Amino acid sequence: MIDRKAKLSMTRQCALLKLPRSTAYYKPGDFPQSDLGLMKRIDELHIQWPFAGSRMMRDFLKQDGYRVGRRHVRTLMRKMGLDVLYRKPNTSRRQEGHHIHPYLLRDLQVVRPNQVWAADITYVPMRRGFVYLFVVQDWYSRRVLSWRLSNTLTTDFCLEALEEAIALYGCPDIFNTDQGCQFTSTEFTDFLKEHNIRISMDGKGCWRDNVFVERLWRTVKYEHVYLYAYGSMIEAKERLKVYLEFYNGKRPHPIA
Repeated sequence: MIDRKAKLSMTRQCALLKLPRSTAYYKPGDFPQSDLGLMKRIDELHIQWPFAGSRMMRDFLKQDGYRVGRRHVRTLMRKMGLDVLYRKPNTSRRQEGHHIHPYLLRDLQVVRPNQVWAADITYVPMRRGFVYLFVVQDWYSRRVLSWRLSNTLTTDFCLEALEEAIALYGCPDIFNTDQGCQFTSTEFTDFLKEHNIRISMDGKGCWRDNVFVERLWRTVKYEHVYLYAYGSMIEAKERLKVYLEFYNGKRPHPIA
C-alpha cells in the first residue's frame, strides 16, 4: 500500500511493491457505468472484427440493441487505445520528434528463442474502470516473457517489463513493436540501442506485422479476461498472473 506521508520516496515505494510509478499518481475519475459496459462490448467486437472503425462499430452495436452515435463510439475507442487497420489511436499514436524504425521481420525465418521479441499494449475491462496490459513475447516459443498492468499509457511500465525480461532471459536480436508513442520515445529506443538490440516497427496501421501478439490478445481475452469481472487492479494482476503461468507452462502453442 502506497503511503504518501512516509519518509520513503514514492519512487522507492513503487519499486518495492513492483508497481509502475504512474499507478501511484493516478487518480480515478468518475466514469459512467453505462460506458464501461459499452466499452466491454466494443472490445469484444474489436477482437472479432479488428477492421471495424467507429462507423462500422456503431452499426454492430445497434444490432446488439445499443443506442449510441458514431462520435461517442469513436471517443470510447480512442480512450481504449484500440488498434484498427486504417489507424492506431492512443496506444499507437506517434509524437512529433519520435523516431520510426523499419520493419525487419518480413520474410525472416525465426528459428530459435531470443531471435525476435515482440511487445504491445491492450485494453483490459474491469467491473469498475479498466487498465492497460503490456506484454513482452518471444516470437519463436510464443511465451510471455514479462508483463505489467498500468492505469495510464506511459512509457515507464513498458520499460519495467522490458528490463525484467532482459534480466531473466538475456537480450533478443530484434525487438518488434508498433509505432506507438511509448515505443518510439527516445527513452525506449535508447534503452534498446544501449543493449545492442535491433529495433523493428510495424508499418503504419499494419496490425498483421505483429500478428502473434494480436493472437495473444484474442486468446487471453476469450480464455480469461471476459470470464472474470475484475474488481480491482490488484485482483486483475493476481488472476492474470495465474492465467499467464498456465499459458506459458501448460497451454500448447504451435512453433513458428
